[in-house]
Amino acid sequence: MKIVIVGATGTIGKRVTEFLSEGHEVITVGKTSGQFQVDIADPKSIRALFEKIGKFDALVSTTGDVAFVPLKDLTNDHWEVGIRNKFLGQVNLVQIGKEYINEGGSFTLTSGILSQTFIAAGTSATSINRAVEGFAQAAAAEIGRGIRINVVSPDLLEDSKAAFGSFFPGHYGVIGCRVAQAYMKSVLGIETGRIYKALNNDYVS
Repeated sequence: MKIVIVGATGTIGKRVTEFLSEGHEVITVGKTSGQFQVDIADPKSIRALFEKIGKFDALVSTTGDVAFVPLKDLTNDHWEVGIRNKFLGQVNLVQIGKEYINEGGSFTLTSGILSQTFIAAGTSATSINRAVEGFAQAAAAEIGRGIRINVVSPDLLEDSKAAFGSFFPGHYGVIGCRVAQAYMKSVLGIETGRIYKALNNDYVS
C-alpha cells in the first residue's frame, strides 16, 4: 500500500510513520521537511504535491494550525489561521486528493480532544476540530468509488505534556503508540465516517 503522511515529521506524524512503514510504502510530507513539502493552506501547493507523488492508496493528515486566544481577544485573523490551515487545508487534501487516490483508498484526518472538551483560549480550536469532523462524516457518505474518510481525535500526547500540559489541566497524556494505533485502525480497517478518539485509557469510535 502506498501511504502519504502529511505532517510526518511532527510528534504524531513520526509515530504514525513508524507504525505504517512496516509492510507499506510510506511517503513523508512536511511543510519544510520530509520527502516532499506542502503548504496545506495553499490549494496550488497541495495540487503540486499530488502531481509529484502520483496515485496513492491512503493519505493521513496529522497537521493543522489553530490559534489559542481567549474569546474576548479573538479576531478574524485568529479565526483565519484555523479555517485556512487545519480546516480548509485538510478539506483540500481530500477535495484535491480524491482525483489522485486509487479506488477503495482512504483519507484519515486529524481533529483533537478539544472537539469534546473545552479549555481556556480553546474556542477557535474546538470550533475548527468539530468542523473537520463534520466534513469527514458528511463527505464519507458521498465521495464514492469505495473511498473511506475517517478522523482521529487524539488527547494531549504524553510526549507533549511537558510543553503543553499547563493548558490541559486534568489531562493525563496519551502514549504515542496508542495514538498511532488509532490511525492504523483507520488506514487498514474497513470503516468510514468514523471518529476515533485516542485517549489515555482506550480509543473508541
